[in-house]
Amino acid sequence: MEFAQQAIPLGKIKSFGLLGPKYEVGRPLRQLEDGDWLVEITVVETGEKAEYRLTRLVADPEAR
Repeated sequence: MEFAQQAIPLGKIKSFGLLGPKYEVGRPLRQLEDGDWLVEITVVETGEKAEYRLTRLVADPEAR
């Protein structure tokens, strides 16, 4: 799990794509069979918590 924690931008605010809702990056939850990780995120506007793949998270832009 150490590797995932180093690669995950904890506390950063990102958005789903260029115009999507903003979310805050949380802690790593678990590694998947394909080697990807599920990360806890919190949608800024609603406070909703969700699980999101690390590979998708790193592709999303930082929110403006």
